[in-house]
Amino acid sequence: MFESKKPKKIWMNGKIIDSERANVHIMTHALHYGTGVFEGIRCYKTIQGPAIFRLRDHLIRLENGSKFYGMKIPYSLNQIETAAKEVVHENKLEECYLRPIVFRGAGPIGVDPTNAPVQIAIIAINMGKYFDEKKMETGITCMISSWRRINAKIIPPHIKATGQYINSVLAKTEAKKAGYDEAIMLNINERIAEGSGENIFIIKNKEIFTPPISEDILAGITRNSVIQIAKNEKFVVSERTLIKEDLYSADEIFMTGTAAEVTPVKSIDGKNIDNGVRGPITTILQKKYLDAVKGLDKNYMNWLTLV
Repeated sequence: MFESKKPKKIWMNGKIIDSERANVHIMTHALHYGTGVFEGIRCYKTIQGPAIFRLRDHLIRLENGSKFYGMKIPYSLNQIETAAKEVVHENKLEECYLRPIVFRGAGPIGVDPTNAPVQIAIIAINMGKYFDEKKMETGITCMISSWRRINAKIIPPHIKATGQYINSVLAKTEAKKAGYDEAIMLNINERIAEGSGENIFIIKNKEIFTPPISEDILAGITRNSVIQIAKNEKFVVSERTLIKEDLYSADEIFMTGTAAEVTPVKSIDGKNIDNGVRGPITTILQKKYLDAVKGLDKNYMNWLTLV
């Protein structure tokens, strides 16, 4: 089950500091207005030591999101990459979850962020599975949320901005209160978008489908990785508009994300997906993905950055 312990050291604004000193002022602009962007990245134990999965790709997305919101990061990508490795090393972690975050610091009260300085931190925390180990085998239960996924004409869904995740909080809270593990959100056009923190795939007649970026989803890096792995395994993968009925009639469903990795879905709205167990294609892709992130498949070693 997902748990995180307070780290001893955090990299913040260019320095490794004790966790207790990694504080922000109550006037922090991001606290009031959600002006921040972040990433979720995993570091895995491999036979060559700790290795961070697709670190550069995550940092490029972080930088692009920061630029979109007018936040110039005061460090280069190379410096941030070095900092990510440093914070893993300083906390003596073999496996961990990394959270780089860029945000507007203390400034005047008001929506205008201009006079709030840009700050950056990287957290490395020891955490387990987002869903417990048993559910990674048997599958999770999901519900179609009553909350709709944010629309690109309102807030850009392709950027991991802190403020927009209140949308995911509402969906996740609703699902948990109703007794489900996860929520699936439709977009404002009533088409399938994604989970509260995961992309979604369905399998029908041995073909894999996932919503396109145009359906207001995050262009997930795990999503991209699984698509590449599936194609390398000779599966047909198509990005296609999906509706609720596609979920209910699927042979298999799984969700992907840095935290969730490759998680099977066994039921939606109380309806079993096929026979309600992890399907054969999901099983293959889950294993192939875990082999890739743990350095057990030489074909994907270029995705790993050794600490």
